[in-house]
Amino acid sequence: MAAEQKPPGDARAKRAVGRPRRLDPETIVATARRIIEEEGVAALSMRRVAREVGVTPMALYHHVRDKDELLMLTLSGTAATFPRPELPADPRERLIDVSVHMHQVLEQLPWVLEILALGDLTDKGALWMVEEILASSIACGLSPEQAVRAYRTIWHFVYGNLVFTAAMARRAAEPERQWNFPTMLTDEDAAQLPRLTELASRWDKVGEYDIREQLAAIIDGLLSRAERPQPGGGSTSQPVD
Repeated sequence: MAAEQKPPGDARAKRAVGRPRRLDPETIVATARRIIEEEGVAALSMRRVAREVGVTPMALYHHVRDKDELLMLTLSGTAATFPRPELPADPRERLIDVSVHMHQVLEQLPWVLEILALGDLTDKGALWMVEEILASSIACGLSPEQAVRAYRTIWHFVYGNLVFTAAMARRAAEPERQWNFPTMLTDEDAAQLPRLTELASRWDKVGEYDIREQLAAIIDGLLSRAERPQPGGGSTSQPVD
């Protein structure tokens, strides 16, 4: 008796059973970004992303080398979604404008800050801001070495301001939590901490500031170290006019 012949369709279905799910970079990146936005970088792992997109971790490793590359892919192109501002010709004003723009962009992307905190991961498309800060600093009279340090100072202010502001927003969303500072200060502390005690009741109000004004103050302080050529050679640090 002849063996029963299976329809061609059954053979095709059988071959499809073991076929790995096809992945595209956009799905991987979108999944990783959603996890970071909702739960933070600590919640992101190759295994977690693989589970979310419906593949094995080994299958995901065929597309992404490791978590660092996944984070880089997640950052890639982020800065390009924000149009570059028109910058003034004056190098000091240019320096201020770029620094303010950097703050404004990151203010809208709090999840990016957590990735940048890892140290060496960044969006290559955002490096034009670093280049502008360095070039403008040098145009204002800073040496290349001073320009690098100026950039780092500006970056530390921008990053620190945004991290602290986000922390305060989280605290404000939990009104039942007790605020320890500055309410911990009492009249008994006035002898050792006179200025803090005096300002404690107005701390939040006097601590408010305009980001552009503060960045300008920081930048002016940095530029005051610009080297100026002296008669007969040599140079010295003098305030920038």
